[in-house]
Amino acid sequence: MKIKFTPFKWLGRIFPFNWIGDIFRFSFKMLIQGVNKVQESIRLQLIVTFVICLLVSMLTYSLSATFFDQYNKVARIDYTEGKAEIEREARSIVTRLQYKLSGISEDEVKPIIEDMVQYSSYKMLILSLDGKVLYKTPNTTETQVDVHHLISNAMNERIYNDNTSKEFISFFPIDLVSEKAYLVVSGIPRPQIEYDPGSSPIPLIAAVAAFIGLFYWLTKRKMKDVEELAQGLLEISKGNLDYRVPHKSSDELGSLADNINHMAKELQRTIEEERLAERTKNELITNVSHDLRTPLTLIIGYLRLLKDKNYENERQAETYLNIAASKSEKLKGLIDDLFEYTKLSNHGVSLAKERVCLNELIEQLLEETVSYAEENELVLERHLPAEKLMAHIDADKIIRVFENLLTNAIKYSSKPGVVSVRLTREEGYAHICVINNGDPIPEDELDKLFERFYRIDASRTSSTGGSGLGLAIAKSIVENHDGKIWAETVGREIRFCVRLELIDS
Repeated sequence: MKIKFTPFKWLGRIFPFNWIGDIFRFSFKMLIQGVNKVQESIRLQLIVTFVICLLVSMLTYSLSATFFDQYNKVARIDYTEGKAEIEREARSIVTRLQYKLSGISEDEVKPIIEDMVQYSSYKMLILSLDGKVLYKTPNTTETQVDVHHLISNAMNERIYNDNTSKEFISFFPIDLVSEKAYLVVSGIPRPQIEYDPGSSPIPLIAAVAAFIGLFYWLTKRKMKDVEELAQGLLEISKGNLDYRVPHKSSDELGSLADNINHMAKELQRTIEEERLAERTKNELITNVSHDLRTPLTLIIGYLRLLKDKNYENERQAETYLNIAASKSEKLKGLIDDLFEYTKLSNHGVSLAKERVCLNELIEQLLEETVSYAEENELVLERHLPAEKLMAHIDADKIIRVFENLLTNAIKYSSKPGVVSVRLTREEGYAHICVINNGDPIPEDELDKLFERFYRIDASRTSSTGGSGLGLAIAKSIVENHDGKIWAETVGREIRFCVRLELIDS
């Protein structure tokens, strides 16, 4: 679920400067957008999860290493600080000896060194350039020193940093009044105990365990979603198309769940359509067999009578022959209607569309139907607009639609009575309604009127001359024109309406 960002109006009251509030609002908005982006992407979720686990494992390693290193620390003797102390002692003496720019006399050197000796046990020498001892502390016995060897030892000590208890020597050049000299301070460096951290594999093991455990815990719910998707696919593959995978996230897994559900829905719809098509095919075969068998049985019966000369006179034979011929024509009409419906349903008929005036087409059709209406004691009323309504249609096919509607209206109207035809324009479409009064049609059966071979009651059977395909053929023709046909009833008034798209006059 996404977090919706709502600006905080009270920030201006908290912060004295607007720009501080703006920075806070902008930062908060960027944070929310970032959270939403992470929620929408598994890749970003894995990256964030990996970073969090890595940081926690590093913190775990640091804390455990601190604890275990202190617990396993190793003691060692270190002389570094003792050597540094000797070095500082020598520098301190040099600083005091060289406060005069013109040099210092030997008499001035002795009090300084003696003063330093009171606080130190180190050996101190003042050497001439050739190594002669000019002054020394009481704890020193040398009278002559090899300066070259002394410098070599001191340099080796500094280069190799030998951390042992050997004597450490520090020397500095000084300026006496009479000559150049060296100050040499030496002694055994004071030892100091240092503790080195010990090594242990436990911090690394703890860090790896923390990473794996936290990664498993953070990805547990997502893996559960994946398992549910897999289980859903397995369930659908077994044929349970009513099963739906739960939608739990807005990332790619959520989209996958939606696609799986859509796939199951479409498969279910396709299978239902195939079942309906199979059932419809079976019903069609049954209905066609029934409607073809009735006239065919009569034809065969009368032809057999004629063949066996089972008639009393020529007049009766002629009657049998006329009945057989009439039933043959009816049988031919039924077969023609069936072929026509099949072609229209499978879009096997190409429409010869042309620009046609609906006013004139309906007017002409009504003129041709007047005599048939009068024979049935009906009056045809027309309500046509003065404006010419033009449509791009196949005139012959549309005429067949209205002929069927008018014929049905006349055939099933209450006699005497009126049949009305109304043509109106509504939002770029032409609405044509054929209206008659007759027995009310139940609301739930209005849509079934356009199904093939459907008849409401026994009064509308093949004995009335209908094939049961007229309205089904009319519906197919109208739908092939991207139009719509429907029936509605108000009391005893029955309306069959057609909607066709108009074109500019």
